[in-house]
Amino acid sequence: MTNDRDDLILATLNNSEKLHGESFEYKSLFLNLISPDETNTRFLPSVFIENEHARLFTERKLTKKQLIDLYDANNKVIIGKDIIINCLEYGSNNWKKANNTIESIIELGDNIAVSEIIQVPTVFPVEGNRYQILTGHRRFFALLFVFGLDHAAQFKVYDSRPLLYKVKQFQENASREDLPQYGKLQAFLSAMLEIDGLDQARLKIGEKRLTVKEKAKNLGISMGAFDNYNVLTRYPEIVKAYENGLSASFVKVKKVILESEMKYKTLNSKTLLSQKDKKIIAESILDILQGRTSLGNKKSKTYTVPKISNQAILKTLLFTDISKADTGINWTTINWEDCDEVNSAINKLINSLCEHSSDASDDDSQSGSQ
Repeated sequence: MTNDRDDLILATLNNSEKLHGESFEYKSLFLNLISPDETNTRFLPSVFIENEHARLFTERKLTKKQLIDLYDANNKVIIGKDIIINCLEYGSNNWKKANNTIESIIELGDNIAVSEIIQVPTVFPVEGNRYQILTGHRRFFALLFVFGLDHAAQFKVYDSRPLLYKVKQFQENASREDLPQYGKLQAFLSAMLEIDGLDQARLKIGEKRLTVKEKAKNLGISMGAFDNYNVLTRYPEIVKAYENGLSASFVKVKKVILESEMKYKTLNSKTLLSQKDKKIIAESILDILQGRTSLGNKKSKTYTVPKISNQAILKTLLFTDISKADTGINWTTINWEDCDEVNSAINKLINSLCEHSSDASDDDSQSGSQ
C-alpha cells in the first residue's frame, strides 16, 4: 500500500468517515470509454477492435495476421463485435486459461443478447474522461462481444476510486459462485494487503488493530469463510496450484492442509512452524492433492498371532524365554520393523511348538503301551 493511500486512510479515520461509504450512481456509458484493471485476476490481456474491422474479419476480408499487425495484438486476445481471437502463444498455460475465459464470455454474451444484466459492472473515473473497471470484467468483455465498441451500456459508477479498492472488489465478488477458485484466493490476498495497511494506519493514530471479526466484516464474509480463506492462502504453493489448474474443492483442500500440518507437528514434536517446515508441508500437501501419496488413512500393518488351542503351547509362550528354545529361528537377524517378516517368524514359532507338542504326546503314548 502506498504512502498516499496511508495518508488517505489516516485522514478518513480522523474525520470519522466510513471506509465503505463511497457514493455512486448508475450511468449509461459508451464501452469505448472503459478500461480494464490489469491488476485484477479477472483481467484478460486484450485489445478492442472497431466494429468495422470486426465486420471485415467475419466477412473474411481481413485476416487474423492483419488484425494482429493493425492492433499490435500479438500475445493478446482480440475482442470485437461477434469475434474473440486468442493470439497468445498456442498451447501455453496462458493460452489455455484464456480459452476457458473466452468460453465463459461467449456463454455470458449469449445470455446478455436475450436478457438484461442483473448485476451491472462497476467503474470509477480516471484521467481523460475515461473510466476503469472495479468489478465485472467478464460482463464487460461479454458486452463488447455482443454489441461492439460503440455501444452504450449501464454501469454502476463510483464518484472516485474506492479507498479500499481491493477490499471493494472482494466484497462485490465474494458471493459469486461462478468465479474461478484461483481468482477468489488472489482477490482475498489483495484485499488482505489493504486490510493490513488499514491496521498500520489505525496504529499510527493510536487505535487498536482490527479484530478477526472486524476484518471479516470489512470483507463482507462470515467468520467461517474468513478462516477458510486464511487456511487456503497460508501456502503460496497451493494458490499457485489453483492458478495452474487445480480444481479440488476448498473444503477438501482445507482438510488436507490442516491434517498435513497436524501430522507434521506430531511426528516432529513441534508447535511452531518455520519457513523450512512450511516448505516441507506444502510439498506433502501437493503430493496428496496430485495423487502421489495419501493422508495415511490406510490401515497400518499389525503383528498377528495365530489362534492357539493347545494349553501347553500357550503356557510355553507366556512363561518361558522362547528365544532360547530350539525352533530354528534366529531372532537376532529379524527386522522388527517389517511386520510381514515378524508375522512369518511367529507362525514358524507356533508351528515348531505344535510339532514338539505332538512328538511329546507320541512318546507318552508309546511309554504307556509298554
